[in-house]
This record gives sequence, structure tokens and C-alpha cells, in this order.
Amino acid sequence: MFGFFKRGSKEPGRLRIEPLGVDIEVLASQSVLQAALEAGVDFPHSCKVGTCMACRSRLLSGKVKAIRDFSYVLSAEELKAGYILACQAKVAPGEEITLEVDIDSRRPHFHQMTCQGRITAQIPLTHDIVELRLQIDQPLEYAAGQYAAVRPAHIERAREYSFAAAPTPGGDRALGFFVRLTPGGQFTTWLFAESRVGQMLEVTGPGGDFWLRPAPAPLLLVAGGSGLAPVLALLEEAARAGVARDAVFLFGARTQGDLYKLDAIEAIGSRWAAPFQFLPVLSHEPPDSGWTGARGLVTEFLTASHVAQLASRHGYLCGPPPMIDAALAVLAAAGVADRDVHYDKFLDASNLSR
Repeated sequence: MFGFFKRGSKEPGRLRIEPLGVDIEVLASQSVLQAALEAGVDFPHSCKVGTCMACRSRLLSGKVKAIRDFSYVLSAEELKAGYILACQAKVAPGEEITLEVDIDSRRPHFHQMTCQGRITAQIPLTHDIVELRLQIDQPLEYAAGQYAAVRPAHIERAREYSFAAAPTPGGDRALGFFVRLTPGGQFTTWLFAESRVGQMLEVTGPGGDFWLRPAPAPLLLVAGGSGLAPVLALLEEAARAGVARDAVFLFGARTQGDLYKLDAIEAIGSRWAAPFQFLPVLSHEPPDSGWTGARGLVTEFLTASHVAQLASRHGYLCGPPPMIDAALAVLAAAGVADRDVHYDKFLDASNLSR
């Protein structure tokens, strides 16, 4: 298949991606996923650190070296069948491999592009979350739920943030993100230090495999912190399209001061073409505050008594890893099928992601 390449210890590895029929080089410094993305291949992915399994693919031929043990997230049956995580796999110099990628034919596909954007607004939403608005120099197309990587020129590594609004057909020049301050995070430390309105950022996108799959099943949406961004975009787009699926939306926060965009959620609920239930849950609200709503961890409310038809719902989860992991366990125990749960873990700098 790659016979026209001379073998040698210093030559790059080679990768064929099926069913796309694409051949690319993989450098020793790259993961399989990184090589595919940098070659412009629309390879399914989300977290890039081996937790979301969006880049799970089957090794048809050749060998890969695991950056991180695949058994951390893949089952014994999946490993036996030859599945790997593309983001955690490397190809040895001169090695030739073939991967089979499961690509949903309904998956939105947009050309990934890099452009320049100017910060037009930096709006405080909570004590540690701001709404970052950008004006970019060319329209960018994306699906609700996806993200873009952003960085100022003085920072080497970009950070990825989900689009906080539903897209406009044909692309958008005005973009919005919800950015949470991460202690020690290079980008957010710079952003939160002072107003950065007028500063330029490099923007690359779209990316991610979080999008609303068409189906008649009722919906369950769970968000925590800045994980509200992709859920809000997804709901906004669905409401605009007249999606008529019963929806229950749980939003986890620490205190009342950490709740935001409630007016936007209420507006979506008022236009929703089916029953729409919104439940904010506070985990650290002072007992004497007068809050009469739900208290505790948001995952404690993933029960049949709080969510009707729980086992038959399709889940969409966005937020910090502990919340996602707990929610996945609860939903599995409740009988929700793995194939019907989609999630995006919002990882910080310590996880080498957001």
C-alpha cells in the first residue's frame, strides 16, 4: 500500500484511514490523531487526552505505541477487537498502519480553518467566568456543541472553548465563548488580569464531536460551570429548528452567584416545541440564604423521581470530569444505553486541554 516509500529508521510512519481512503505521514512527535488533524482530516475527536473515546478506532493492520494505556477507558472486548484511541497512539518511524474510523454519516462536517480575531467584549458572568466575544476576519462554520482553539501571539499552546451560541448558516464572524479562570492557566491568567478588548487572538476551528443527533427520544441535558456554553448553543439551535423532543435540563453550580444566562435558558424554554424542564442545582449554597431550589450534587438528581422516562432519554453532558464521570455511572445504572449518551469533558491546563 505504501510501497513507494523507502523504509528507514528516520522516515515518518504512514497511516491509511478507512473508509476515507486517506494516506498521511505520522511524525515521531505526533499522535495519530494530531497527525490526522494537522493533515486536514476531519477525524472524530473531542478531549484529545484519552477520556472521551470520540477518537476510538480499529487497528486493521500494523502496530502502534500507546502513549497512555488504552485499557484505562476501553473494555477488554474492545481491546481484543483491535480498538485503540487515536489521541493516545503513536506510529514508529517506518511503520505502516491502517485504521478504520467509525464516522456517523449524519455527523456535521465543516472545513477547519485558522483565522485572526479581535476581542470585542469581555463580560463577567460569575466571579470566575467571563463571556469572551470575538470578531474574526472571515466567516467560520460550525455545529452547535463544537469548539474552537484560541490563543494570543505570546502563548504557544492554544486553549479550546465551546461556541456559546447557535451558528448562523454560512458561517459567523462574531463568536462567543464562556471562559472560566483556571488557577495557573496561562491563557486565562492573562485574560482575567485586565481588560483585553482590542487584543488579537488566533482562532482555529471547528473541532469536537458533540452535536445533537437526530432522534425522537426525549432529551436529558446536564451542564456544570462553563459547560453551559455548548448545551446552550445546542438548545438554541434546536429551538430555532422547532425540535419537538421532551427535554430536561439540569445545571449544576456551587452557589446562586454561579448561576448565569438564566434569562437565555428561560427564553429557550418558552419557545421549546415540547415539554421543557429546567432544574438548577446548587452544591455549596449557604443554608440560610433563602434558596428554595435544589441543593446537592447535580448527579444526585439523575433519578426517575426527578427525571421522567430516564432510561429512554438521550443524554448530553458538558462540564468538569468528576461531574461527567459520576453522571455516566448513574445513567448506566439507570439503564441508559452507552450509545445514547454524548459528552464533552471540560479539562483544564493540568489535563493538557481546556
